[in-house]
Amino acid sequence: MNDVPAEEGLVRLQKHLAQSGVASRRKCEELMLDGLVSVDGEVVTRLGTKIDPRTAVVRVDGKRLPPISPHVYLVLNKPRGVVSTMSDPEGRATLADHVADRPERLFHVGRLDTDTSGLILLTNDGDFAQKVAHPSYELTKTYVAEVDGAVTRETLQALRDGVVLEDGPVEVTSSRLVSEGQGGARGRSIVELVIHEGRNRIVRRLLDQVGHPVRRLTRTAIGPIPLAGLKPGALRELTSDELGTLLDSARL
Repeated sequence: MNDVPAEEGLVRLQKHLAQSGVASRRKCEELMLDGLVSVDGEVVTRLGTKIDPRTAVVRVDGKRLPPISPHVYLVLNKPRGVVSTMSDPEGRATLADHVADRPERLFHVGRLDTDTSGLILLTNDGDFAQKVAHPSYELTKTYVAEVDGAVTRETLQALRDGVVLEDGPVEVTSSRLVSEGQGGARGRSIVELVIHEGRNRIVRRLLDQVGHPVRRLTRTAIGPIPLAGLKPGALRELTSDELGTLLDSARL
């Protein structure tokens, strides 16, 4: 972290913090002097220290600050009926239809069933897309399902205890009853499940296995990223905190 000519792309740490929206330049200097800023695992208190903002792993009070990069990281609320691909030979609606005005070549991070709505990530960072989607990084995924029948406490506990499907067991991190609705002879319920799994139609198969076929299904969160407030078909960029947490989760 020695001072080197600016043309090599290095910038003063407090300037990078301020430009990243952490606080004013003066406040960022105070954070450094208080020992709350680290670069690549080392606390930096010397004002004027220069870093490469494209590669340095910077933390402020333990929170990861995303690097400066040309990449974009987006959240889409995928409507029901949209195929989780960027093109479709059958002419069905795709994710590309909702990002047609974006100049980047975007990848989707994982998939959602065509008849499932909700949160899906899009990026032009291929390495990020591959790693975040990989099951070894164990990002939780939260789903809300409208199902047939009245879901009991015993059923919720059975889900948490683990259910064995034809392609292996499924671990459910948490399950809760959101509401018991009306309609039909058996009624309907709304349940929320949090899982790590990404297998094909895993939530539908899981709930069907315990006797509650899914009527509607929405993914409401991936890890720390909520869908809340995003209308179907709408996009937003990840916040700095969300992206920092995901980069840590994927060890990027």
